[in-house]
Amino acid sequence: MEKTYAPHAIEQRWYQNWEENGYFAAKPEGESYCIMIPPPNVTGSLHMGHAFQDTIMDALIRYHRMKGFSTHWQAGTDHAGIATQMVVERLCNAEGKTRHDYGREKFIEKVWHWKEESGGTITRQLRRMGSSLDWSKERFTMDDGMSDAVQEVFIRLHEEGLIYRGKRLVNWDPVLHTAVSDLEVLSEEENGFMWHIRYPLSNGQGHLIVATTRPETLLGDAAVAIHPDDDRYKHLLGEFVELPLTGRRIPIIADDYVDPEFGTGCVKITPAHDFNDYEVWTRHRHTSAILDLPHGGLINILTVDASIGTDDLIPAHYQGLDRFDARKKIVADLEAQGLLEKIADHKLMVPRGDRTNSVIEPLLTDQWYVKVAPLAEPAIAAVENGDIKFVPDNWKNTYFDWMRNIQDWCISRQIWWGHRIPAWYDDKGNIYVGRSEQAIREQHGFAPDYLLKQDEDVLDTWFSSALWPFSTLGWPENTEELAKHYPTSVLVTGFDIIFFWVARMIMMGLKFKGTVPFKEVYIHGLVRDAEGQKMSKSKGNVLDPIDIIDGIDLEALVAKRVSGMMQPHLAKKIEQATRKQFPDGIASFGTDALRFTFASLASNGRDIRFDLARTEGYRNFCNKLWNAARFVLMNTEDQDNGLSGDICQYNQVDRWINTRLNQVIAETSKAIDNYRFDLASQAIYDFTWNEFCDWYLELTKISLQSENSAEQRGTRKTLLNVLETLLRLAHPIMPFITEEIWQTVAPIAGIQGDTIMLQAYPSVDETKNDLGAVAEINWIMQFILGVRRIRGEMNIAPGKPLTVLLKNGSATDQHSVSNNQTYLQKLGRLETISWLNENDDVPESAIALVGDMQLLIPMAGLIDKQAELNRLDKEIQRIKNDLPRIEGKLNNPTFVDKAPQDVIDKEKTKLVELHSLLHNLEEQHRKIQTL
Repeated sequence: MEKTYAPHAIEQRWYQNWEENGYFAAKPEGESYCIMIPPPNVTGSLHMGHAFQDTIMDALIRYHRMKGFSTHWQAGTDHAGIATQMVVERLCNAEGKTRHDYGREKFIEKVWHWKEESGGTITRQLRRMGSSLDWSKERFTMDDGMSDAVQEVFIRLHEEGLIYRGKRLVNWDPVLHTAVSDLEVLSEEENGFMWHIRYPLSNGQGHLIVATTRPETLLGDAAVAIHPDDDRYKHLLGEFVELPLTGRRIPIIADDYVDPEFGTGCVKITPAHDFNDYEVWTRHRHTSAILDLPHGGLINILTVDASIGTDDLIPAHYQGLDRFDARKKIVADLEAQGLLEKIADHKLMVPRGDRTNSVIEPLLTDQWYVKVAPLAEPAIAAVENGDIKFVPDNWKNTYFDWMRNIQDWCISRQIWWGHRIPAWYDDKGNIYVGRSEQAIREQHGFAPDYLLKQDEDVLDTWFSSALWPFSTLGWPENTEELAKHYPTSVLVTGFDIIFFWVARMIMMGLKFKGTVPFKEVYIHGLVRDAEGQKMSKSKGNVLDPIDIIDGIDLEALVAKRVSGMMQPHLAKKIEQATRKQFPDGIASFGTDALRFTFASLASNGRDIRFDLARTEGYRNFCNKLWNAARFVLMNTEDQDNGLSGDICQYNQVDRWINTRLNQVIAETSKAIDNYRFDLASQAIYDFTWNEFCDWYLELTKISLQSENSAEQRGTRKTLLNVLETLLRLAHPIMPFITEEIWQTVAPIAGIQGDTIMLQAYPSVDETKNDLGAVAEINWIMQFILGVRRIRGEMNIAPGKPLTVLLKNGSATDQHSVSNNQTYLQKLGRLETISWLNENDDVPESAIALVGDMQLLIPMAGLIDKQAELNRLDKEIQRIKNDLPRIEGKLNNPTFVDKAPQDVIDKEKTKLVELHSLLHNLEEQHRKIQTL
């Protein structure tokens, strides 16, 4: 092995070896363990959320592979309809063209070409993370087999009346000219205004004041609503108001939706441009007051690009104006006519498209829908009866809340890239759904010249994703993979897509396979920065996992963070913050340190605070493991390691480490089985660093100097076996370093095999347990730690030999001292260890307790009393000088009011630590003063 751990020298080499040798493929024998990767967008690059969940999935797959399961981790990417079309449209724009210049067919060819040339970024990055996906079975949601599955599902659902075409409100992106899902809408608080408008009563007896944040939508108002119990307005029910600027009359209606405490208690109802208003309209549309309105009160005032439409109901001077220009003109006209009561500053949630940043409009359009309620019932039952288990369990409540209030699903999108809807229209408005135009002609007996035109829309990307667990395995064909791996074992995903993906996969799996698509759903938290803030481009706190693996210099990091921003005015602030936080850029930590960080953060919490300081700590852990392996090899290469058949003798130290290893194997396996990767990683870390490295390796230095060759053999064999087992134990979380070390250690330990990843995962060997040895070594540790603590407190040089006196010891203590004299003297750097009788005089000593036994180190001659007192006086004075400064800050109202909370918390923590340190130093001063 090389002298120093260098992750870049080993990681890509080992990944290439694993992939080329087909180690990731499922073996034919064994019980199936299958995970479907949440398919990342083909346009995407790896972000921290991906890297986190891919670490968890890979750890599960590697763990079960080593347990003997037939493991299949399904690889694949999503065609990402809107995102991919936007990428390629930008390429067209760079040529001075639009997609319309190419036409649909040529544009789609251009998208496929881009996919082949540039669409593999994220799959390359997944390899960098060590993800052992079966790349030979990689799928793409637009490949032929997947497209067949999508078409089959659409046709079958349509035949059962579960897919229909209807006119309803959708989230409309006026830049993309398509409906978008709720997940593609980002609502954030912005500063705006509330306009208070007078709506005159039609009988001339006054007016109602209606408040709105979107005054331009009054052109589509259908009513003014009040609460039915609002005594201020109840007497007005049945009357009408004059709709300002339009010459129309609209009714006053009563509905529980209105909050009488908010604003004036009067709400304008614009059903074609507000989701809540649409629901109010559905409850009142049968009334004559609404039925008598133009279009039954459902008045669409906007075009697809959010300009004011040309309906005759709209005054001509507003028609064709952009919505925000129309807003200004309408406000000015209201003011001119004395109809504007006031304008108030107002903070409001503004919905914006995640791709375009344009304000999303609720728009009434013709779309395709799935009738979801009949599909939801069995999907709810599957979780209620335990066929599917959520981990943590509380997430099932989120699932139930949504499923029990589910709305029909809009599945059509007005773009070109995607699965085109298999529906055709004739010129009489009839709709024909089928597998192809030819199939429809044959089915209906249409002549070749009978005009049919295919629907222009494509299906929502989430539609094909909903079929992912079975379509990837070959459905609608009955393939071997489908029979072997469906239903899958677990779905690993974030809580933000329980509705959009998890629920829909459950519904579709039950509908088309008759069984649930997975047995468990492990919901992980959201990866945030060290301060708990959501990572976002606008905050400038995004970390790229590959930058953490490879490192990145400061200038490149700044350039990456400020490029391509939707809000360029924030660039300067982000640059300054980045330069302050990362003055030297980001160091290279390697993949294993990053993976171990993710595992250590994988608790049951909703949020995951990612701090690079932890990654640095786990990089140090990798170094520790590497150096420990070098120590083991240095003492076992070309030695008799007990493989010759000669007798091996195992001392109490060897028996202790084997027992502790057994306990850690049980602890780690239980943690992984329960998705507690934080507990698994902590168990591995604590055992490796605190027991194997800090204690066992130190103790073996003494054992290996024994004159007993059988004991030496036993220790060398234990060194190798514990290290080799530890490598297998940690492999699912840290695949690269464990493989590299194992390749050298395994042959010396007499183990055959091409790769650690196909070795058996460690299991408990009860025959090696010796709890007595554990108790004895724990006693040794307490003894040595007591000596070291006294050295530290009294500022005694580590190498100075000490005399130890013992008092109040039990028979067990006396036996332990006698049995471990060599370990105690060598590890503790002790000159002598002797027992005091009950009546012996006790010299002035520093004392530590080992159970009830007193461990005394006489101080006479060990330290320069006056020099030590002078040193302590200086330290005490320094702290006493610091304390008033910090206390003054925290007692200063200006500081407390203006400083960020994290800064205040740091000052409070510093104050507590200084008080504690002062107390300890003063206590130490008192002790030395008495010597």
